Amino acid sequence: MELRSKKNPNPTSMLPTLTFLLASAAAGAATETADPPLSPTNIFAPLSTPADSIFSLSLFVLAVTATIFVVVATLLAYSVVKFRKRKNDDGREPPQVYGSNQVELAWTVIPVLIVVALFMATARVIATVQNPAPPGNVVEVIAIGHQFWWEYRYPGLKVVTANELHVPVSDSAHPTPTFIRLLSADTDHSFWVPRLAGKTDLIPNHPNSMWIDPHETGLYLGQCAQYCGTQHAKMLLRVYVRSRDEFERWIEEQRQPAHQSDDVSQGKHIFETTACINCHAVAGTVANGRFGPDLTHLMSRGTIAAGAAANNRENLRLWIRNPDAIKPGSLMPAMQLNDQDVNALTAYLETLR
Repeated sequence: MELRSKKNPNPTSMLPTLTFLLASAAAGAATETADPPLSPTNIFAPLSTPADSIFSLSLFVLAVTATIFVVVATLLAYSVVKFRKRKNDDGREPPQVYGSNQVELAWTVIPVLIVVALFMATARVIATVQNPAPPGNVVEVIAIGHQFWWEYRYPGLKVVTANELHVPVSDSAHPTPTFIRLLSADTDHSFWVPRLAGKTDLIPNHPNSMWIDPHETGLYLGQCAQYCGTQHAKMLLRVYVRSRDEFERWIEEQRQPAHQSDDVSQGKHIFETTACINCHAVAGTVANGRFGPDLTHLMSRGTIAAGAAANNRENLRLWIRNPDAIKPGSLMPAMQLNDQDVNALTAYLETLR
């Protein structure tokens, strides 16, 4: 079952594609934390309150509709057997009975009661998912959808990153939910991590919101679930759920300035004197672009190109030289650098940890 935001005017959604599953599996080997679960996108294994509420509602709706199916199928089978044509049938029309107050009342009242029950159950879950009362220790994140990557900003923690969302685990003893404000920089997107929450759309000029409270640490996968352009299928989501201590350590590492080294001065010079700085930002340098991901701690991420490839030297070099080789239709241009400059730039980017 899918619960969509009341601010979502377009119910069209896209299921995870084969590309998504293959890319996720390939990138899993490069993660920093525990290996991903066997079914990282399994909607039947919720590990967050919003996802669990939706799953419970799904089971309730399935039980009601299954009961209706069994009753109708049983009555139909009974009628087929009971009133089948017999050998001694003379072919005449049987006596017709018109009007039965009891039957008409039953088939009016019972469906109304079923619809009311489903409506009330759904309304309760929507209220729980969309209008929670945030506790004092909530983690706030601003997620911005771009073609075709995710930007994450932690306004209270002064951290900016991309494509890989890091949140603390939230247990019953120390609940630490994460509230996510959803914005779009261009067209419609949809934020969906099946084991953590339902789909919620990002619509230009219409801020939206959602929340998660993961109960177990690990890696959770998802993707943009609203067709947003050529590379929609490779706009993947990776959510790392960490222990509280690990999350605080990650925050401290992300606050540090970019690594500076004279050994890669040539690559840094190339980065700062080409069009790279028009799109990307690196803290402590002249680069302050906003059209592309913040690269200050690029090598702390397990993947590049919004999860389309593992973050290693070979893929990084290929991504610089020819982005379409990894992500056809991406908005990152090929920089037309020679081999020497590509190698120098790659060496510089590898220091950004």
